[in-house]
Amino acid sequence: MLGGLNPKKMQALMKQMGMEQIDIEALRVIIEKTDNSRIIIDNPAVAKISMQGKETFQITGEIKEESSKPQISETDIKTIRDQTGKSESEARDALEKTGDLAEAILELSK
Repeated sequence: MLGGLNPKKMQALMKQMGMEQIDIEALRVIIEKTDNSRIIIDNPAVAKISMQGKETFQITGEIKEESSKPQISETDIKTIRDQTGKSESEARDALEKTGDLAEAILELSK
């Protein structure tokens, strides 16, 4: 129904309905989720829409997700094993749990 309107007519119609849309220039949008993972949107097209005192955002772009799991290197695992005498599995579990090399060593040294 509204798809055939040109952008200027669409803006005028939105204004009559009490809506305003503002385009926002952005390089990247990052959404940090409650589980500590992130959604990253590169090359986004961002629009802020105001209507009846509320603001909403519409975002489109190239989406990728980052896991909340910490990056674990084999060097860190070896360091933990050397410092604590624990197995590779125990060292990996401690590093995944703490997310920090020093804390993992302390955790396994208790």
